[in-house]
Amino acid sequence: MKAIETKRLTKYYGKSRGIIDVDLSVEKGDFFGFVGPNGAGKSTLIRTLLGLIRQTSGSAAVFGMDTLANRNEILSRVGYLPSEVTLYKGMKVKDILAYSANLRRLDCREEAHRLCELLELDTERKVDELSFGNRKKVGIVCAMQHRPDLYILDEPTSGLDPLMQRQFYAILEERNEQGATVFLSSHVLSEIERYCKHAAVIREGRILVCDSVENLGHTGVKRVTLRGCESKSAIHGVKDLKSDGDGVTFLYEGESSQLLQLLFGLSFSDFTVTDPDLEEVFLHYYKKEDA
Repeated sequence: MKAIETKRLTKYYGKSRGIIDVDLSVEKGDFFGFVGPNGAGKSTLIRTLLGLIRQTSGSAAVFGMDTLANRNEILSRVGYLPSEVTLYKGMKVKDILAYSANLRRLDCREEAHRLCELLELDTERKVDELSFGNRKKVGIVCAMQHRPDLYILDEPTSGLDPLMQRQFYAILEERNEQGATVFLSSHVLSEIERYCKHAAVIREGRILVCDSVENLGHTGVKRVTLRGCESKSAIHGVKDLKSDGDGVTFLYEGESSQLLQLLFGLSFSDFTVTDPDLEEVFLHYYKKEDA
């Protein structure tokens, strides 16, 4: 069974574009990254999956259930973390966590206590006194304390310091190993590369590509670095050409034999050819779409 499946899912806000003809499939038990710049449609898709907004056309299902007809049942199996956590003022952290659990008619005290210790969250403080990062921790515990089958997380690590980010992902990986599905929206590409098994790239409301993270890196593009090379003006037919310390670096897309011919005509002391990182790969997809 698919954890998430959409078919030609489209959402317009009046005449403004939200998402257009989104076909997306996320297998149960996957750790899935959803990547795109601000305004690309990531949050619109998430809110549609949760039944918080109604699509203009197309369909969306979570665990085989229609997101509108079965919204309550879906929400009972989902842990959702919005990009911006809003909490009731004047309440203590422990009261917010208890309130969230009571809405689900569950006793989550033991798991909430464990998560708060891992995330170093003081439950006796009032939410009004919390920093942005600590408010995000409260949202994380609310999303996780009932141990849902599916985590839908929108920019989850914004506001967290690096140590807490690692702790957060350690918890997520543990849950994923136990069978939970993770759907993670982010623009932090290093996180997608490090933790996700599959990913989709969205831009201007449309999916550009969806594949395993491993395959996404195999675009045929190589990062070439030439040390001791001073003939930058002689390098043609490449992308992202720039000086790099004592040499030059550029992206090359083409046959290896053509790259060798290019290098044969240049003077340099050393060279390396590597796969680009995920950020460069996604920029490649964006630029290809513009071409």
